[in-house]
Amino acid sequence: MSLDIQSIPVLSDNYVWLLKAEDGTRAVVDPGEAGPVMDVLGEGRLDLILLTHHHADHTGGVEALRERYGAKVFGPSQKQEWLPKLDRGLGDGDSFYIGSTKVDVLLTPGHAVGHLSYVVPEVPALFCGDVLFSVGCGRLLEGTAEELYRSLHRYDALPDNTLVCAGHEYTRSNIAFALHVDPDNQALKARAVEVETLLEAGRPTLPVSLGTERATNPFLRASDVSHFADLRRQKDTF
Repeated sequence: MSLDIQSIPVLSDNYVWLLKAEDGTRAVVDPGEAGPVMDVLGEGRLDLILLTHHHADHTGGVEALRERYGAKVFGPSQKQEWLPKLDRGLGDGDSFYIGSTKVDVLLTPGHAVGHLSYVVPEVPALFCGDVLFSVGCGRLLEGTAEELYRSLHRYDALPDNTLVCAGHEYTRSNIAFALHVDPDNQALKARAVEVETLLEAGRPTLPVSLGTERATNPFLRASDVSHFADLRRQKDTF
């Protein structure tokens, strides 16, 4: 693997993702809180902070981490006034490197204006913020069902073994809803057992393969935008 990937739990249910390249370069994705990240990094280095979107639970630790480690901050070029000061604004189709490992940028709105997803083809891994969760998807806080549906299908070209590194530990509650709308899905039932085993052992349910999500996630399995929008409305009040 060209990058070592580690989840760092922060706040009540967020994950910060720590990426370590072979040359020692380190990056974090969506540091909603600085303390737990500092506990992991210690006196080590942090070169880059990647932001998927502007919500405070994904950006709250940026300034403290920047001050301590001198990390550069990359994030959405749209609505930069909503974000901590960026060293580089990113848009759809951009790319950059963590060490020698290329990272591709996808614009994936629907949950938040300007929301970005980061794809690391060499791993492969997907850092999808609040667009895709395990067995779920983000709420329509700043966009439409059509936008979010299209964003989720930006991932269609990624291989099944892509590691889905989402921003929240929502899997257990998402499975409850998924079983409600797709009760005969055997892959979903197996994932439910796996998730309970992981959580009871105090382990995260992420990352998960994109192939598993394609087999179990009702939002990825929606037949069209109308079906997707109906599922999202149901989930909002479930």
